[in-house]
Amino acid sequence: MSHVIAPSRRVTTATLRALRQRREPAVWITAYDYPTAVFADHAGADVLLVGDSAAMTMLGHESTTSITMDEMLVFTRAVCRGAKRALVVGDMPFLSYQPSNARAILSAGAFITAGCSAVKCEGGRRVAPRVRAIADAGIAVMGHLGLTPQSLGQLGGFRVQGKTLAAAEQLLDDALALQEAGAFAVLLEAIPAETAEFVRERVDLLVYGIGAGPHVDGQLVIVHDVLGSFIGDIAPRFVRRYAEIGATTEQAIRAYAADVRAGRFPAPEHCYQMDDADAAELRAASRPLIEVAS
Repeated sequence: MSHVIAPSRRVTTATLRALRQRREPAVWITAYDYPTAVFADHAGADVLLVGDSAAMTMLGHESTTSITMDEMLVFTRAVCRGAKRALVVGDMPFLSYQPSNARAILSAGAFITAGCSAVKCEGGRRVAPRVRAIADAGIAVMGHLGLTPQSLGQLGGFRVQGKTLAAAEQLLDDALALQEAGAFAVLLEAIPAETAEFVRERVDLLVYGIGAGPHVDGQLVIVHDVLGSFIGDIAPRFVRRYAEIGATTEQAIRAYAADVRAGRFPAPEHCYQMDDADAAELRAASRPLIEVAS
């Protein structure tokens, strides 16, 4: 049975909890601009994550740590203008919450002011005080465990996490710390399906996955990955491409360039028409200038 909601009804955190109770997976996808938000919203996505992955997908950086709050808020406002039904989550960028509780609250509040319904931050027990501060300020907040891109230096790169019992138990401990701090959900990234299931069965949080297998409450994908428009060397095995927008875009621009160079564009049908009498009058007025120029 489809859980697509009438366009007039906004998805909320309560909606997401109801989906879990009915064992219906929620559909998450990233969005960074107005058109993508509109298309994803019309397609029935439940949640749009304005990810700090915009640093790589939109701005061409090599990691997520290069994006600023100001840049994130530009993307966020655009997405929020396009989302009429989907819940929008703002991804708190590097150093926007780690330094202090006060910084975390102000940064989270900026996302809410921009139109988000919730925010996301990376880390478990060590960021639990920040999660508590944000939640105590009345803001819905979720965690992010497993492969946490803001900590790639500590993780040793883009590596699968949670591959042993000890690692799974550490993830569970971090998830429970987030739960105790007031988070409503957690995102698990790049971990075995068995580990994700181990965590999900032992917490009351909503548990979502990106590369974490099917035993979670919903799936997140990077929009550029599924559309085939990500530019870079990273190609996670959990990604499934549903289109080749990058190749299609390049082909279209090549065809346009060829038409311009060959004089095929603009053709008569692409030009604005003038009344014959006005055109004749314009030509007559232009004749002396042509004669002088010659």
